[in-house]
Amino acid sequence: MASLARDGVRSWIASSPGTHIWLLVIGITSLVIAAASQDLETFLLHRNSSNIHELTKHPLQSLLISGFWIEKPSSFLLYAALFELLHANVERWTGTARWLFTVGFAHVAATLISQEIVLLSIEDHSLPRSMRRVVDIGVSYGLAAAAGLLTYRMPRPWRWVYLAGLVLFFAVPLVTGGTFTDVGHAVAAAIGLGFRQFTHGRPPWDFGNVPEALRRAAGAVTGASGRTDRSGLSRTDAPGPRRSRRPRSKR
Repeated sequence: MASLARDGVRSWIASSPGTHIWLLVIGITSLVIAAASQDLETFLLHRNSSNIHELTKHPLQSLLISGFWIEKPSSFLLYAALFELLHANVERWTGTARWLFTVGFAHVAATLISQEIVLLSIEDHSLPRSMRRVVDIGVSYGLAAAAGLLTYRMPRPWRWVYLAGLVLFFAVPLVTGGTFTDVGHAVAAAIGLGFRQFTHGRPPWDFGNVPEALRRAAGAVTGASGRTDRSGLSRTDAPGPRRSRRPRSKR
């Protein structure tokens, strides 16, 4: 059973290398933040932000590096789960190149649009000038884009249910006084939805096969973990007559 689990994990990681390399880098930067002093943490978060100040001084660097940091290292496990749920599934389905282009484009576009809104609000005196140096880091724009693109992997009619939930999740903050980050999330999700052509020729999930797949996986695990007698032989390998098993009825 342990070898089957290891093989499954290796296969999953090998089929979505970009997701797991990205996640590894985020894990390293999170450890750096967790071990840093308060002053160093503040410096790193501001220096690697894609805010107006950094975009003006280091545009390419801030756009790229800001996507490899999270503000709270304690949230790493949550982000890891979201990466496996969203990024890994989209990368496996569409391919690494298409997945990377989608989330990269969405990250850049959402960052530039949201910071342009901040700049206009500062010039309009709706926001203070200190917002030019606001901490703007994280991976959530890429996750929003992956969530949008994943819509097309849902089979009908579940696709419409998923899409309705997606729209509500990103639209409600906007209509209830959302921040520039909420605008960026909505933009990134819309970009993911707009890249539908990347899913052409890719079959959606077949939810009808899920119970059968689960039964096969359970059977493989059960067969690999059979008890052994004192001779070291599993019960299925022991000599002697075997009793035939009746097929299990489907519940």
